[in-house]
Amino acid sequence: MKTLIKLIVFFVLTIYFFNQNIFASEKIKIGLIVPLSGENLIIGEKIIKSMRMAVNKINDEKIEIIPKDTKSNPIDALKVSKELYEDGIRVIIGPVFNESTKYLDDLSDVTFISFTNKLIDNPKNVISAGVNAISQLQTIKKFNNKNNLTKSIFLIPKSQFKKEIEEAINKTKIKHKEVFYYDREPTKLTKQIENLTRYKKRKNNLKYEIERLEGLSFKDKEKKIQNLKKKDTLGNINFDSVIIADFDENLKSVATSLLYTDVSSKRISYITLNQWFDKSLLKESSLHPIYFPSINKNNYELFINDFKNKYGLDGDQLSFLSYDLVGLVYFLIYENDFRISNKIFYKKNKFRGKIGIFEINKNTITHQLNFYSIENNKFKKIF
Repeated sequence: MKTLIKLIVFFVLTIYFFNQNIFASEKIKIGLIVPLSGENLIIGEKIIKSMRMAVNKINDEKIEIIPKDTKSNPIDALKVSKELYEDGIRVIIGPVFNESTKYLDDLSDVTFISFTNKLIDNPKNVISAGVNAISQLQTIKKFNNKNNLTKSIFLIPKSQFKKEIEEAINKTKIKHKEVFYYDREPTKLTKQIENLTRYKKRKNNLKYEIERLEGLSFKDKEKKIQNLKKKDTLGNINFDSVIIADFDENLKSVATSLLYTDVSSKRISYITLNQWFDKSLLKESSLHPIYFPSINKNNYELFINDFKNKYGLDGDQLSFLSYDLVGLVYFLIYENDFRISNKIFYKKNKFRGKIGIFEINKNTITHQLNFYSIENNKFKKIF
């Protein structure tokens, strides 16, 4: 009887270790769909190089990234995804462009981790991994609460992006006074900002006050009038901050229009979205300080330097994000005992990457971001 029991235990252990060895030798295959030809070729090449850096850092021979060329269009994105599916792959990083996600719901068993930061109208099996509007407004909300800013005005351009901002406002329940939509065309923009800030009324207030004082007789009359003449307008502003949902030259145009209407960043807080440390904003000293949420600046700069030293190329936002996405997928698979399924992004979890902290919950990714100001010709971390 004892001999029989020993034989059974022996066979059970043999089978167990045999299966463990097979399991340990299996590759963790992760698909990657990015442009590898055409005008966006360099984007895909940088992403692959960045992911190679991440795989080397993880140092697990089981992990394998299998890239395919989307040719920057949705038809080819679906075609190459089907090829990966037939090879047994159920998690795919990509595509880069939101347009390329259009037909990916045909592969409902596959989870796609897209580089886009857009959350609205994605197929159900596409998870946006970019720094989205919800993550940014959550961080702005934290700043506003710390500084008792309760009367913010959202300045949103009339563009497709406005739906993302509207959704983020609703989701985060950030306190604000008003949402104002503007045209990016300069002449229309200036007039709209004038109306928003009641510029003409405040301009007339100043004029009428000077005229009123000139008709009076009192001590220090001339001094008071001269002080008024140094002003551009007279009257309170009925908001304490603006949140400008724009970038690059469009952002500068909005901020310059506010400055023109005598609503400077010294009177209210100028807050904007993630600017990825746009150095051209350092030169706009008349607009400082400007506040914005963003990723971890130190980690970003270290990555850019490492990427340049290794490949002789300039790293960018997408290559930085792609580095983290390899680590994120590997981490979630590891947490799931190396079983790959479409459930790994559903369970609530956190992953600390180079960008910051990724928060995963119900097939949605948000980020815990830092907050910065632009002043005195430098980027300053607030929190």
